[in-house]
Amino acid sequence: MSNSTDPRAARSRDAMLAAARQLLVREGPGAITHQRVAQEAGVGRATAYRHWPQPDQLLLDAMGGADLPLFKDPSAPIRTWLHRQLRQMADELEVRAVAAMALTLAHSALWDPAIAHRQAESVRTIIERILVATRSAVASGELETEISAVDVAAMLVGPIVYRTTMQQGTVADDLIDRLLDSIGTWRD
Repeated sequence: MSNSTDPRAARSRDAMLAAARQLLVREGPGAITHQRVAQEAGVGRATAYRHWPQPDQLLLDAMGGADLPLFKDPSAPIRTWLHRQLRQMADELEVRAVAAMALTLAHSALWDPAIAHRQAESVRTIIERILVATRSAVASGELETEISAVDVAAMLVGPIVYRTTMQQGTVADDLIDRLLDSIGTWRD
């Protein structure tokens, strides 16, 4: 992948990443080809190859690079805040293209070290953010739990990912409530 300091190269790279992300949202990972991204960005296909010699590198950069929007800045009451965050995650994963991207990344991480590294960073971020929220809830007396942050994240996020991607189903609010109940005792 090119790391040129030429401002024109940087602009074309940024335009192609923006185009690739738009294609991902509209059409899913299969739309991320050098030709389609170059056409969408209004640049030559050779420019796309110069920045990303392999299509999987382009897909990886298109999927990455954005800060994970979920589980940031917890606010009291934490249970209500967590419910909103889990609802947002479920709603996003119910979009077929987003679910396909999530499954593609998980699958690709099994054999691609770069994707595995990005996946590990995302998982670490989710765990850390959930830890901050649960610590806050415990400190305020809102939550009583003995469950580790790693397990809390798995207990909250895992079933939602499974329901939306594997079962291709929707996540009802009562499921989110049951997941929240499973991590400890909540107090008003």
